[in-house]
Order: sequence, then structure tokens, then C-alpha cells
Amino acid sequence: MGFDQILGEVLSTLTPYNIFMIFIGTFLGIVVGALPGLTTTMGVALLTGMTYRFSGEAAIALLVGIYVGGVSGGSLSAILIGIPGTPANASTTMDGFPLALEGKASHAIMVARSASIIGTMFGIMCLAFFTPVLSDLSLQFTSAEFFMLGLFGVLTSGTMSGTDYPIKGWIAGIFGLAVGLIGTDELCGYQRLCFGSFELIGGIPFVPIMIGFFAIPQIVNSLIAEQDVLVAKLEKTKVKLSEIFRHTLVALRSGLIGVGIGVIPGVGEDVASWVSYGVAKRTSKKPEEYGKGSYEGLIAAETADNACIGGALIPLLSLGIPGSPPAAILLGAFMLHGVQPGPMLTFQHPAFLYQVVSWLVVATVFMWGISIMIAKPMSKILQIKNAITMPVIAVLCAIGSYALDLRFLDIVLVFIAGLFGLLLNQGKYPPAPLVLGIILGPLVDTSFRRALQASHGDISIFVTRPVSLVLFLAIIGLILGQLGVFGKIKQRFQRKNAAV
Repeated sequence: MGFDQILGEVLSTLTPYNIFMIFIGTFLGIVVGALPGLTTTMGVALLTGMTYRFSGEAAIALLVGIYVGGVSGGSLSAILIGIPGTPANASTTMDGFPLALEGKASHAIMVARSASIIGTMFGIMCLAFFTPVLSDLSLQFTSAEFFMLGLFGVLTSGTMSGTDYPIKGWIAGIFGLAVGLIGTDELCGYQRLCFGSFELIGGIPFVPIMIGFFAIPQIVNSLIAEQDVLVAKLEKTKVKLSEIFRHTLVALRSGLIGVGIGVIPGVGEDVASWVSYGVAKRTSKKPEEYGKGSYEGLIAAETADNACIGGALIPLLSLGIPGSPPAAILLGAFMLHGVQPGPMLTFQHPAFLYQVVSWLVVATVFMWGISIMIAKPMSKILQIKNAITMPVIAVLCAIGSYALDLRFLDIVLVFIAGLFGLLLNQGKYPPAPLVLGIILGPLVDTSFRRALQASHGDISIFVTRPVSLVLFLAIIGLILGQLGVFGKIKQRFQRKNAAV
């Protein structure tokens, strides 16, 4: 497909209706992101079920807008009330709220919005450039590579998102892989783990499980943590980009960190923002200002989490493996509307990548104007108690899951998954690797057995191919590193050198 044809396909999707859907999605994303307890993942999951009867282009455009708006919108509450709207904006609170208390709330929001735009645009450029390259590379993958890649993604996600012990993340990921096996076997047509239930023959429905895992625990925790908040006043200010230009190097480095972490399967924007904030503080000439109202720290956090959007979509579109929890929900939405991300995407839907890129650009433009306009109304909305808003959100969760297939079972699954999600939170087991495991379960299982069939049962196929061998060594290194083996070896060498 030539450039002129792709350009024509992209322009044909930028219809007034689709642009309106992007506007609505971005607006809803900013509102959802700004309200503490309503995460970007929850917003995308909730609206996915409600877009079932939309056209594919309109639905995906709407969800793309929610993704962009949600990551950016969380900084409004982080700056105005010192409570991050989403986990991705937790590091924004460190310097955004102190600036607001100094009477610089509007200026801090302007700087955060400018950093968000820079980060998002940088991530979009990386998405447009690297996705075709990775897609071409993935065409050389066999079942052995896909098995090792899926396993590596689950283990990496467990390592990066584990709150205290990495092994908890691994346990969650492996459990997710097991849940992903429920249903009819793709190779032999055998029913597994269905326990005689007709409803489970097709597997666990994706959207109700995602809504349950991410939304219900957030709702319950928000109701438990009900508290009065101090909302900073907004002063009149002009748009100034001088702070961004003054910290160009910080913004560029944060963008690279955001995209790099976004590519890692299942990690997400919250890790990207904290890593970027930590790197910026360690390399800053004025680290003592961090946490007290540093524009540099604010820029580092907001650039990275927004750049992670494009980074998370790179493995999603090229390999079919999401780079963040919201991207995992988008994977389900794409498949729901007839688009299968992965190596064959460029052949089945040649212009789809660039359509997504164009929707992301439009959403970024809308994000700037909408976030500025609704900052003052949101400062009033943020004062509404969670006891009023959260029950409404719980009802919407049930409606969103039921609207997908009109099955009562989906509503039951939402609350079962929500209960299980609460137990995971209590035990500090991260949900991200579990969700990624559910998504990758069929891929890992099918690829493993196909590889063994191709090699006639010879397991060495997983270490004799170059890419598979590299992934295998990376998995071994990851496990040994988290178990502290490398640290112990280093200590022994240091003791020997000291003795000499």
C-alpha cells in the first residue's frame, strides 16, 4: 500500500463524526483522570463495553481520546488538591501541590499541560517510526520466540509492578496465564477448566474481568479513604512555555524514559513517571528543590507518563502485547471491533497504525484546550464526596459489562473479579501482571505446543534460535537478579579483592 493510499485512508477517518468522538473521549478521559479513584484503565475499560454498537473507527477513536485525556487529567487533582487522579500522576503531586500552595496553581497546570503535550507528541513520533520496524522484525518470529516473549513480558511486568517482593508479581502473572487457559483449546478443540459450564466454553470474557479487577478495588478504596480535601485557588495567568524551554534536556530525557518503559509489557505510566522523576532529581543541579515546588520535577513527571502512551502502543500494535494496563484494555477493544494487533496488522489493516497516530495527535490538541477550560469547574467537582460519586461509578461498571453481550453472567464476573482484586490488594499482589497473563495465556500456551510439535518434542528449540536464546537468557538473568544472586557474587568478588 503506497503512501498516497495510506494518506487517503487516514484523511478519510478524520471525519467530523470521528473528530467529535475524539473530543468526547478526551473530555471524558480528563474528567475520569482528574477524579481520584477513577483511573485511566478504569475509564477505558468502562467505556469499552459501551462502544459495542459503535462503528469500529468511532469506538477506537473515542477510547484513544480517553487514554490521552486520562493520563493527562490526573495531574489536575494532583496539583489542585495534592491527591493524584491516577497512579501515573502520583509523582506530579510531589511538586505540583507545593506550587499550588504558593499561589501558582494555574501556572503549574500550564506547565504540566505543556509537558504533557511534549511527552505525548514525542511518544506518537516514536510510535509511528518504531512500530513498522518492530512489525517487520516480528514477522521473523516463530512459535518459540512468541512463547519466550510472552513469558518474558509476564515476568518483567511482575518484577516492575511488584510492591514489596517481585515473586508476588510473578505469582500473579502465572495465575493470570492459568486463567487465560480457561475455555476451548485453540489447537485441539478440547474444553479446559470449564467445569461443565456452557458459558465458559468461549473463555473468560475480557472486558468484565478488566472492569472488575481495576474498577471495583478503586471504588472500595476510595470509599474507605473518604477525607476532606483542600482545593488550591486558581489565579489568572498567561500561557508561558519559558519553563519548558529552560528544561529542554529534562523534557527530552523524560520522553525517552517514558517511551522506553512503555515498551516493556504491562508496566505502564506510573512506573515511567517515578523513574523519570528519580533520574531528574539525581541529575539535577538543585535537587534540594524537589518536593518543595520544582518546575523541573513537574516537567520530568508529566513528560514521562504521557510519552509512555506512545511507547505502550508500540508492542501492542506490532506484537499484540500491551505495554501498559490501559493498552491491555485497548487490545480487547481492538479485537472487539475487528482489528487483531500483531505482526499481520500491517497486511490486514495497512493504514490502521497511521489512523491511530492521527487520532492521537487530534486528542493531544484537544487535551490542551479542554484541560485549561475545565480546570476551574474541576476544582469545584473535586470537592464532591466519594460517597456520592463512587456508587454511581459502580452502577456504570455493571451497565458497561452487561452492555457487551447482554449476559447477567458478565455482571457477576465483574464483582467476582472485583472481590478477587481486593484480596490481591490486601496481599500486595499487583494486578497488572495478572491481567497481562490473562491476555497472553492463549498465546503462550499455543506457541509452546506448536514449537514442540515443530521440533517433534525437542525442547532445545527454545534455546537454539538466536532471538529465543536471547529472551531465554534475559528471563534467567531477570530471575537470578531479583533473587539477589548477582549481588552475592559481586560481594564475594569485592571481599576477594579486599583480601588481596
